[in-house]
Amino acid sequence: MSTNLSQNERVVSGMRPTGRLHLGHYHGVIKNWVDMQLNYECFFFVADWHALTTHYEDPSQTPDHVEDMVIDWLAAGISPSSATIFLQSAVPEHAELHLLLSMMTPLGWLERVPTYKDQQAKLREKDLATYGFLGYPLLQAADILMYKADFVPVGEDQVSHIELTREVARRFNYIYGREPDFEQRAEEAIAKMGKKNAKAYRNYRKAYQEQGDAEALDVAQALLESQQNISVGDKERLFGYLEGISKIILPEPQARLTPASKMPGLDGQKMSKSYGNTIALREEPAEVEQKLRTMPTDPARVRLTDPGDPAKCPVWQLHEVYSDESTKDWVVQGCKSAGIGCLDCKQPVIEAVINELKPMRDRAQEFEQDRQLVREIIANGSEAARDVARETLDDVVEAMRFAR
Repeated sequence: MSTNLSQNERVVSGMRPTGRLHLGHYHGVIKNWVDMQLNYECFFFVADWHALTTHYEDPSQTPDHVEDMVIDWLAAGISPSSATIFLQSAVPEHAELHLLLSMMTPLGWLERVPTYKDQQAKLREKDLATYGFLGYPLLQAADILMYKADFVPVGEDQVSHIELTREVARRFNYIYGREPDFEQRAEEAIAKMGKKNAKAYRNYRKAYQEQGDAEALDVAQALLESQQNISVGDKERLFGYLEGISKIILPEPQARLTPASKMPGLDGQKMSKSYGNTIALREEPAEVEQKLRTMPTDPARVRLTDPGDPAKCPVWQLHEVYSDESTKDWVVQGCKSAGIGCLDCKQPVIEAVINELKPMRDRAQEFEQDRQLVREIIANGSEAARDVARETLDDVVEAMRFAR
């Protein structure tokens, strides 16, 4: 179930402040944020608590990293008038929801997240045998569920985290959405829809539950979304009643990927600061050119006259992101026939990357000169986010019947 009960479809995403951002962040996530912010209610947060999972020994640089990262967001086109930009630690409700969800989340769910063992293997120089590192996907789930997100724009490597979030929401709704008089209250809510709509709802519900008609479920959900004369609480009950389960308190989000969600780095691996293969969004043109000119290429091309294979060359992966079809055809033919050298092949990528970064570098310079404005944007966004978070946490505590 991906139904969200907010009036506008909502997007939530965040990033850890571990330094200035690079092209992997831009193509993997931020570019998608920029496209989505005008069509959705967006919440973009700086995940400073998440930064502690791998940098807990010395968090002293985190405040500077927070501002630098928000400057990169703003430079890339995120607008505080179109999206809520906030700091995770300024909304303590995230930690409270994380605690409550941890009480009902099976340990095995966290241990099987693919990035858990993968990152431990790749970051062996760090002591990652901590609860914080094991549990950070659950904190991430709390971050998302706090805003009842419809969509979460993420990179390819984070899709498994969204699936965990969906499972956590499903389990929470199953355990705590079962009000003692749930069926009676659901039937009372149906009656409030009016005779015609109530009859349609019952027919769709029957078709789904007895015949597995997925289309009937979709139509019934759309019918509920259009209802103006029932409360949000009644809608939550009826969304759950469609599947014969319980009240939907925490809707299940969907992952949204960008076309180039897995941005290649300078060595052909995924671009990541951990691997030292990045190009920063504020990189000087001369540094960009130097990094790209010294990229490794197809090892079979020892001499200029040796033919190569673009599929074995990290530079080709960048062409797939930046080059048009005619340029890619030129690269393939020239590489395989040894008609062009590796530096010739790299030149279109060098020009494309420098041109992409120039407007971002210019806008970043403006914000660097007015950091007080950046701090105000973060503070205002955090206040707005906390208002929404408090409402969700109230719903959660009420559902758990943990407070009178």
